[in-house]
Amino acid sequence: MALLVHMLACAFGLGSWVAVNGLWVELPLIVNALPEGWELPSYLTVIIQLANLGPLMVTLMHKLCPGRLNEHVVIYSILSIGILACIFLAFFWDKTTVVAGAPHSTAFFIITFFLSLVDCTSSVTFLPFMMQLPAKYVTTYFIGEGLSGFIPGVVALAQGVGMAKCVNSSQPAGNHTGTDTWLLQTEYLPPNFSTEVFFFFLAIMMCISLAAFVALNRIPRTFELSTENLVPDVAASASSGLDNAGLETDIGGQKSQEEEAAKSGHLLAGPKHSMYQLTFIYVLVVWVNAATNGLLPSVQTFSCIPYGNLAYHLSAALASVANPVACTIAMFFQNRSLIFLGVLTVMGTGFGSYNMAMAAMSPCPLLHGSAAGEAIIVLSWLFFTGTLSYIKVMVGVILRDQSHSALVWCGAAGQMGSLVGSLTMFPLVNIYKLFKSGDFCNTQCPS
Repeated sequence: MALLVHMLACAFGLGSWVAVNGLWVELPLIVNALPEGWELPSYLTVIIQLANLGPLMVTLMHKLCPGRLNEHVVIYSILSIGILACIFLAFFWDKTTVVAGAPHSTAFFIITFFLSLVDCTSSVTFLPFMMQLPAKYVTTYFIGEGLSGFIPGVVALAQGVGMAKCVNSSQPAGNHTGTDTWLLQTEYLPPNFSTEVFFFFLAIMMCISLAAFVALNRIPRTFELSTENLVPDVAASASSGLDNAGLETDIGGQKSQEEEAAKSGHLLAGPKHSMYQLTFIYVLVVWVNAATNGLLPSVQTFSCIPYGNLAYHLSAALASVANPVACTIAMFFQNRSLIFLGVLTVMGTGFGSYNMAMAAMSPCPLLHGSAAGEAIIVLSWLFFTGTLSYIKVMVGVILRDQSHSALVWCGAAGQMGSLVGSLTMFPLVNIYKLFKSGDFCNTQCPS
């Protein structure tokens, strides 16, 4: 029975962020087909932030009407919406409509909003449900939550999304010459399986999560509620680059697990931090979330595609894999030193600055057209995601031992940073056009 519950808890966790993570790793193929092109990621960052209306409504219901919200119904609803949204996405992701005289991916944006609504709301519904089980099963749930980012990344690598090559093509010359003009053109290679198949795969993942939730509700409860503190707010940050860590609510008017554990003597009080140290920690939270959830994702296309679609494909997929890997490392190898976290933030910011600089130099970044430039940009995105993901988890560990309210403020600071980052980049990318796109094969860069 225990093994079965472990498997169900892991499968349930798969549905937490698999849809949004899947969208990000599929972008190398989608950006070539939708009219927004390289600007598409900046739209997605804003849409995902708007979807935080879901967890906000759940949180308000818990605070204003304690005990009135049936979380089982909410979970059934959001998982069902997620399944339908993935299916609709498979059929309508490339359909466009004319808005303000230009074609736009209206269907894709609307469906993406509902997918984001599902994943964002899971942050404040899945964990409270899992906290009804013993702590060992909650740990397994976090493994499944990490796999929700890992599995789509691996599948995207197997799909080979967005691969392209440069080919010579002739164009008829004018009437006054007898020779044809030869030009290099970008030819996109067909993926191993289509975007539609990938979205159906996401729907299957959501179905597995729903089936696991149904089974968890039907298995006889022969165990008592867990009173162990299992860093729920910390592991929530292990979700994709666009997460909602720290949005925790009291269930049915009950006190939080952390408070119960503290009163029962199971939670050892951690070291308290001064006001200056807490200010530093919250600044880290704001900056890390702004960078990972708003600033850099908006320009990933501009920083990677000039080096070729392979670089963009690898950076998107490997960064998605790096997030859960870094968070898993943080759960076993913890370093709470603020100096260490400050140094790590500087390193991660350095990688992010390089990525931003290459985006600003698009379509002619440093080492354009060389294997070294391609390798550096992929590694830079990999280390940027990994280092800042580790910081997110460690900040959660520190604030967990500070107090419950500290974690609440951590979630608020993270959301504020994500929102500011997204809203800052959207006009820079889409209105002021500070970042330039180009064709990899035809771009002539000075040597």
